[in-house]
Amino acid sequence: MSKSTHAPRVCFPFMLRRSKSQSYSLGLSPGHFVFTKGRKLIGVGIQEERLRRLKNRTKVYFDSTRLEHQEALRVLWSSTFPNEELDDLISDQWKKMGWQGKDPSTDFRGAGFISLENLLFFAKTFSLSFQCLIQKQGSMGAAWEYPFAVAGVNITFMLIKMLDLDATKPRTLVSAVFIHMLSENEWAFDLLYCVAFIIMDKIWGEKNASYMEFNDVLESTRAQLKEELLLDDVLRIEDMPSFRLLY
Repeated sequence: MSKSTHAPRVCFPFMLRRSKSQSYSLGLSPGHFVFTKGRKLIGVGIQEERLRRLKNRTKVYFDSTRLEHQEALRVLWSSTFPNEELDDLISDQWKKMGWQGKDPSTDFRGAGFISLENLLFFAKTFSLSFQCLIQKQGSMGAAWEYPFAVAGVNITFMLIKMLDLDATKPRTLVSAVFIHMLSENEWAFDLLYCVAFIIMDKIWGEKNASYMEFNDVLESTRAQLKEELLLDDVLRIEDMPSFRLLY
């Protein structure tokens, strides 16, 4: 059984920004590529293996019958609401986190299990930022709020497309830059996800956006991510200007 290829409900056309001052070398041959940025040359083997593992993660669909997937959902709940016990995996409580219904498994269409992994990584690695966003959601009016969890699923889907992870080889400068970062840190995708989420929330607030403007905010988020990734002094996700917003 393969994961559904349908996108989440909120999606948008692909965009690209390019920095003219950036110098790249992207050599492609059957099964091999080397990307250099600045002075450092990254080994082909590390790039290929880490990219292969990441692509494999994107192909895992969420399966509500798998015990490890059920447990991941429970851990996400306990990480988000440590003082509130979850009644059941199918419960109206999930709406409090920003899922569309009482069964969150129905919202993973298009992004798969990796979108749950991304939310867990955010909750565990930058718990203060994660909790700040969750609490902000609960304190504002319905017209201001975006569905937190569903927004996270759409961010995962956006990053997969932006970084060409559904393609056989990198097609853009941005994806080549990311492959370099993945060679340096196998968790580069998950870190970029956290940066993307915090950028999206910042743009949302600056625009005083409503849910009807979610696509526009997500598109602006993608544009800013690309702009930051192509800066000359950004060699790691941690070097991105917006990374400092996380805590």
